[in-house]
Amino acid sequence: MVQEGYDREATLLRRWSPSARSASPPWAHRAWRAHAGMAFVQLAHGGYNVLTKSVLSVGMNQVVFCVYRDLLACALLAPAAFLTERRVRPPVTPRLIASFALLGFTGLFGNPLLFLVGLRYTNASYASAFQPSIPVFTFLLAAIFGVETIKIFTRDGILKVLGTVVCVSGAILMVLYRGPSLIGLGGTNAGNANDTPYPAQWLTSIMLQYGIETWHLGVLCLIGNCFMVGAYLVIQARVVIEYPASLSLTAYSYFFATLFMVLTALLATNGLDEWALTTTEIIAILYAGIIASCVGYAVITWATKIIGPSLAALYYPLLPACSTFLSTIFLGSPIYIGSIIGGFFIIAGLYLVTWARYNEAKRALTQESYLDPLILEHPPVPKAHESSFGGSIDP
Repeated sequence: MVQEGYDREATLLRRWSPSARSASPPWAHRAWRAHAGMAFVQLAHGGYNVLTKSVLSVGMNQVVFCVYRDLLACALLAPAAFLTERRVRPPVTPRLIASFALLGFTGLFGNPLLFLVGLRYTNASYASAFQPSIPVFTFLLAAIFGVETIKIFTRDGILKVLGTVVCVSGAILMVLYRGPSLIGLGGTNAGNANDTPYPAQWLTSIMLQYGIETWHLGVLCLIGNCFMVGAYLVIQARVVIEYPASLSLTAYSYFFATLFMVLTALLATNGLDEWALTTTEIIAILYAGIIASCVGYAVITWATKIIGPSLAALYYPLLPACSTFLSTIFLGSPIYIGSIIGGFFIIAGLYLVTWARYNEAKRALTQESYLDPLILEHPPVPKAHESSFGGSIDP
């Protein structure tokens, strides 16, 4: 009887192994694809940062850029969602419409706009230093709203918290410590954000009139930016349970975000001249709209459904590393030792969290559970147990 249990455990663990693809059911590999997808998203966003930096630094209106990007993404997502999810798309209710609008406002409109305002009133280094707080905000919001269950005093729960801290610390280290240059020539600093045109003074003029210093306003906007991303991931994890058509969900969210951005552009632009595009700007908008926005946020929605918001957010600290890597290849920017050490910490933190999930699922096997070690969805079996970090999501 004991041997039979061991054989069954070994069989299930082989299911989770990437080397057993031919014998594993389709759901067993969705988690690995979700992890790979989130890594791809950060690489794509790193390319977005590198490509659009030259466009925005020469004077293109940032809100106009966002409008073109969102219009292109929405135009591609809408027909794709209509054709591919016709049979699985549930009916839209007023509550879902409100949820779509909230998702568009938090993650696709408020997130980039607050970052632009915060960047204007602080500087690029200070703005980058806030981005690693995204996993922390997501972790806290997911726990507060019950999206994910967290048993912090268990061994695996402690490993997950430790992994989150290590991951965030690595990203902060990359921002605050440079060290000697290992690849390329040092000494070239990024342009100050204050040198770029700022089209949205109307958003901050009221607050400045009440005596709030510009630096403090910039800090508040950067904190709001990170909070918006965390809220977007957590809200999305809730909505995708009720509306499992992830591509359609992203398309609806982008529709509302585009409406918000167009209304903002009407207040932030001063004439039709700002809407004219050069060839370089068109290329940047195509990449931003198709790869970074359309593909990127579709993957984020799908991956959050599978691995949960907290684990998906842990991939955001990879963005500085991806941007540094791509800047070195395409722009000749130097790689500093601080970037290498910080990247090591980020990977180590991700490993700790995923390893804790694997141990958690392995232990659950002894309790008659079939839970996948890196997945939040329960496979199609009669009985499943919650994990200590994310078993409450069951689309």
